[in-house]
Amino acid sequence: MIRKKNPYQNLSEASFWKVAISDKNMFDIGNLWSPKFIIEPHHRVSTFGSCFAQYFGASLKAHGFNWFITEPAPLGLSDTNKKKFGYDLFTCRTGNIYTTSLLKQWVNWALEKSDFPSEYWEYEGRFYDPFRPNIEPLGFCSIEEMFSSREQAIKSFGKAIKESDIIVFTLGLTESWFNKELGYEYPMCPGTIAGVYDEQSHIFMNQQFEFVRRNLSEAIDSIQHVNKKARFILTVSPVPLTATKSESHVLVATMESKSILRAVAGQLSKNRPSVDYFPSYEIINGTPFKGIFFESNQRSVSKVGVSYVMDTFFTSLDKNLNVSQNTIFHEKTDAATNLTELDDSMCDEELLAAFTGTKK
Repeated sequence: MIRKKNPYQNLSEASFWKVAISDKNMFDIGNLWSPKFIIEPHHRVSTFGSCFAQYFGASLKAHGFNWFITEPAPLGLSDTNKKKFGYDLFTCRTGNIYTTSLLKQWVNWALEKSDFPSEYWEYEGRFYDPFRPNIEPLGFCSIEEMFSSREQAIKSFGKAIKESDIIVFTLGLTESWFNKELGYEYPMCPGTIAGVYDEQSHIFMNQQFEFVRRNLSEAIDSIQHVNKKARFILTVSPVPLTATKSESHVLVATMESKSILRAVAGQLSKNRPSVDYFPSYEIINGTPFKGIFFESNQRSVSKVGVSYVMDTFFTSLDKNLNVSQNTIFHEKTDAATNLTELDDSMCDEELLAAFTGTKK
């Protein structure tokens, strides 16, 4: 019998589950990412987003790429204190930017499309920034110092979005908290890390697809308006939610949240030549990997898992884009060390676990 031609006949091996997955050892599964654009070692690459974005910055630096730091740590500050006070985690001291609406909020502040709020939190004579509640773990000495630090972070963020060649953004959450009257968003619910929760002033929102998509699109448009060369690599944090306010089981809430973020990132990547998607989420959560990249708590990504994700990232760049062979893998001596220094203590959301069992 002569088979008729069909659209599947000339597809690559990667298009078929049996030969791409079933017939392979899980560590031989390849071709998971085909980068859209060349990343040269001289390109300025900024990193922002949820906790998982921290790994991209450290890895870029370790592999000899130009991780663009616009708010360097003071001279002499130890590596431990750099991380404790939010230096060298992201391109500048924004703290975690979990949602696309928070990203747009930072963009609007930096481009002076909106004023940053005057809100501050006080506890036992120390002052905390509601938009970076853990950036000074013991609080600022004064209100003036807190606002000066926030202004510097916004200025540094503005420099990053205006001068970067590539911006890596890790989408982390859909669950979010807003000031009910003034409309601005907090990275964490007031009263968890610092501040006081007031149900009359604070409102919860579990963001849906169109809200997430619109905010990310508008943030990208605003950045490219002032920086036409800017390109973006989106990825979704594979780390499950620590806690949910959605009234769903935390597993169901996690799958809903990550599915929305993955769909948004995929759509923007498909529709915009300047936006690419890297599959961190799939590498850690994909069924072929059987959950082996999680620690025993089924939430934290192991060091092996992080290394596997980052190796996939740089191997794909090397294979597909002819990046300088003298750069990738030949300057990764400190890569493992840098990655293992990062742990959940830099994730504000992780602190929500402390509220387990406090229900009255």
